[in-house]
Amino acid sequence: MFVRIVKLSFHPEHCAAFLANFELMKQQIRNAPGNRLLELYQDKTNSNVFFTYSYWETEDDLENYRQSALFNEVWTFTKQLFNAKPEAWSVDKIAVLP
Repeated sequence: MFVRIVKLSFHPEHCAAFLANFELMKQQIRNAPGNRLLELYQDKTNSNVFFTYSYWETEDDLENYRQSALFNEVWTFTKQLFNAKPEAWSVDKIAVLP
């Protein structure tokens, strides 16, 4: 399993539209084959910056999602709202401390 972290920065006037669309799509994204967790965070000092954390069983699962009609629908809508290029990292979890 690995973690995908995506930083999304929006024009402030588009944050509500992003959040509304995320609310509509989040369960479908979470139910994508191989997805084990989906979280959304908002930066405390820059409220138009968000981060998604998603846990995937395999890199193929993430790639299959990225090639899906669902991703295309989500990304087509979301990318219109950006004020900066999104950044993404795929990372392996090394330690978890309860």
